[in-house]
Amino acid sequence: MSWQKDNEQQFYSGSAIIHLDADSFFASCEQAIHPEYRGKPVITGKERGIVSAASYEAKRLGIGRGTPLFEVRKICPNAIIVPSDYETYSLFSKRIFTIMRRFSPIIEEYSIDEAFADISGLRRPLNMSYPQIALRIKETVEKELGITVSVGLAPTKVLAKVGSKWNKPSGLTIISKEDIRLYLENLPVEKVWGIGPQTTKHLNKHGIKTALEFVKTPYPWIKANLTKPHVEIWLELRGESVYPVSSELKEDYSSVSKFKTFTPPSKDRNFIFSQLSKNLENAFIKARRHNLATQKIVAILRTQEFKHASLEAKLNRPTSFPNEAIPMVKKMFEQIYYSGTLYRATGIILLSLEENNSTQLTLFEDPLKFGKIEKLYASIDELATRYGKHTIFLGSSYYANNLKSHLSERGDIPDTQKTRIGQVNERKFLNLPIFMNKLD
Repeated sequence: MSWQKDNEQQFYSGSAIIHLDADSFFASCEQAIHPEYRGKPVITGKERGIVSAASYEAKRLGIGRGTPLFEVRKICPNAIIVPSDYETYSLFSKRIFTIMRRFSPIIEEYSIDEAFADISGLRRPLNMSYPQIALRIKETVEKELGITVSVGLAPTKVLAKVGSKWNKPSGLTIISKEDIRLYLENLPVEKVWGIGPQTTKHLNKHGIKTALEFVKTPYPWIKANLTKPHVEIWLELRGESVYPVSSELKEDYSSVSKFKTFTPPSKDRNFIFSQLSKNLENAFIKARRHNLATQKIVAILRTQEFKHASLEAKLNRPTSFPNEAIPMVKKMFEQIYYSGTLYRATGIILLSLEENNSTQLTLFEDPLKFGKIEKLYASIDELATRYGKHTIFLGSSYYANNLKSHLSERGDIPDTQKTRIGQVNERKFLNLPIFMNKLD
């Protein structure tokens, strides 16, 4: 790779931001732990019946995310189709971020397979140029983890995102301020991070179809016709750093959602409600982890024909405990469930989240009972930390915790989980239901 000194000079007076994006992450992890899969079309998502991730060998055949597996088998009978192993993928993700922190203390974990790094001012401490730092991070991840990643280096986060997508897989793209035009002139505005379908339509309506046309639009028009986030994107695309790389973990959530698909589809009222109950528990586990409480809950049922039925309801006060919400969720379920209908998925969304610092009880609530609930869930969360999630669960979640969500071949478990059976993970699942009718 050639990198002229005058080009690198473009970074000296401003920010140097890296965006790392793992290539076909889930499928790449499978190929890393199964060397025999390398060079072959690998698909994850066997448990869902659709493609969660496809290796580049599969993508070249036209297989993409969301493709039904029966179509995959028609396109590529020899495709290797495996169940998703999220625990293993999470470990790979943590390793990626750990490697990046060897080079910079300012790492923003944007998702499970991508992150930003601020390497501004690190040339002398690391005794490398900015492009050399980016290349070293890329090479270290690929060598130590056996997966490929694509990296963009630019003066801003939005431009670094453009760079990481530019030359996949295993690409390294360096965008200096001097070269911004080259990368934006043929880039559709809808491909820019942060510009959605509605904004794209609005821009297209005014003759703005490429990212270059967008940045060449005068600021007064941008300011008058677009929202603040899109003005900031306009600035970032011009090389003006607006978005800092934040190393703080995400603590603010406008909502928490948990969904579960099961196969084959079911008409069993108890089983379907049990899945919804488990969704509720999972959502509240995440809410408590971030010290949040909710007052609005949305319950969702999805039929085999992919039709949705949903209902929103409000509690009389915010809570972070599923046992306080399950009676209301049960009533919602009875209103949206239709006997004899095949259902394939359930979901729960927690809305109106707020910090769970103090709870104002209603006039008729017993403070002692509430205190017992707090202590109970403190113990449940501690047991979950020691033995695994759902060690203790609501009685209404019994079927979801004791029956497979997927039968036949879609009920296969990842090989890494098979190797743990009878070993360390066996002690995690105590499966103790709790029935919350009384706490006296």
